[in-house]
Amino acid sequence: MKPIYIADYNYPLPDERIAKYPLAERDHSKLLVYRDGQVSEDRFYNVGDYIAPGALLIYNNTRVIQARLEFHKPTGARIEVFCLEPLMPHDYQLSLGSTTGCTWKCMVGNAKKWHDEAIELKAGNFTLRAYKEQSLGNTFAVRFDWSEENVSFAEILDAAGELPIPPYLNRKTEESDLRTYQTVYSRIKGSVAAPTAGLHFTEKVLADLHERGIKTTELTLHVGAGTFLPVKTADANEHTMHTEIIAVPKEAIEAIRDNLGKIVAVGTTSMRTLESLYFIGCHPENATVSQFEPYEEAFDFRLSTFDSLQALLDYLDKTGQQTLHAETQIMIKPGYTFHVVDQLITNFHQPQSTLLLLVSAFVGGDWHTIYDYALSHDFRFLSYGDSSILNRK
Repeated sequence: MKPIYIADYNYPLPDERIAKYPLAERDHSKLLVYRDGQVSEDRFYNVGDYIAPGALLIYNNTRVIQARLEFHKPTGARIEVFCLEPLMPHDYQLSLGSTTGCTWKCMVGNAKKWHDEAIELKAGNFTLRAYKEQSLGNTFAVRFDWSEENVSFAEILDAAGELPIPPYLNRKTEESDLRTYQTVYSRIKGSVAAPTAGLHFTEKVLADLHERGIKTTELTLHVGAGTFLPVKTADANEHTMHTEIIAVPKEAIEAIRDNLGKIVAVGTTSMRTLESLYFIGCHPENATVSQFEPYEEAFDFRLSTFDSLQALLDYLDKTGQQTLHAETQIMIKPGYTFHVVDQLITNFHQPQSTLLLLVSAFVGGDWHTIYDYALSHDFRFLSYGDSSILNRK
C-alpha cells in the first residue's frame, strides 16, 4: 500500500481562527463553494443554490448525549467518567432506555485513584453509582446503577451529565451549548460529539430546499470520541480507525438507490455511512466494514453501486429487517474510489486528521486550494466554524 505521509496534510491553524462559539444565527455562516477546481463563497442560507433540483440530501439524525460524569470519592478525589458506547445492552436505545442498570465503555480520568469500590454521584432525587469492572486498554468497562426506579439512563445523563464539547475549544461547557451543539434535526440519542456540518441547518433552510425540489432523508451514525483522535503515525495507513455504529432505514437505502448520481452527504459521518453501504451490500450477511476493505486487492468491485444497494435491500427483505444495523471502521483516504456520494457539505477540519484525508480524497487531492482560500478569507474553523459544499473531483 502506497504510504500516505500525514505531514503532507498539515497547515497552520492559529488559535484565533478556531470558532469558540457559533454565530447567533446558524445559517448565516460563510459557505465555501468548490466546483471544478474553482472556489467561491456565499452564505449558508443560500446552500440550495448549489444543489441540483431533484438531488437527495442525506443527514445524520444522531443527538449528542451528556456523556461526561464527574464523581467525587469520600477522600475528595475527583473521578471523571466519559461514556463512549454501550456494552451491555450493546444497543444504544436499549442501554439508554434501561431503568435497571447498564455497562458502558468509558474513558476514566484519574483512574488510578479508583479501585474496586463504587463511586457515587447525587443529582436531584437520585444517586448514580458506578463500578469500574474491566480494563479495555485505554478505556474501562463501567457498570452503572441508580437508586430511582422507572428512570432511564438517558434521563440520568440529562440530569447528572455534562455535554462534551470538543477539547480544542479550550473552555467549559456552557448552558448555550445544550442548544447550539445539537442539529435542529437531532433526535436519536447516542453521540458524544455532534455531526457538526449539520449545525448550519435551520428549519428555514430545510423548507427552502424542499421548495426547490431537493429531497431529504436521514440515517444514524453515533459519533464517537475517536473523531478527535489525531493521526500519530508518520504513515496514515498505520493509523487505527475507530469503529462506529450505523443505522440506515430501508426506505433511505431505497431513496439512495433511486437517486444515484445526485447524492449530497451532510458531513463526514453521513459520508462514511453512505460509502459503507456499498461494501455491506457486497456481503450483506456480514454487516461490518473494516478499515482497509476498500483498498484490498482481493475485493471484487465488479458489483455496481445500484446492484450492491439492491442486494442489501433484498437481504433486509429476506431477514424481515426494516433498518440496517451495522458497524463501520472505513477509512476514506487518498486513493479511495467513491461509490455513492457526489457532493459533500462539511466544516473545516484539523490539520493532520483523518477527516482532512477524507476531504482530500473527495476533491482529488486539491484540499490546499480549499484551505488556502478559507485561511486567507477569514473563514472560521472546526466544529462551530463555517461550512463548505464540495463537488467530487
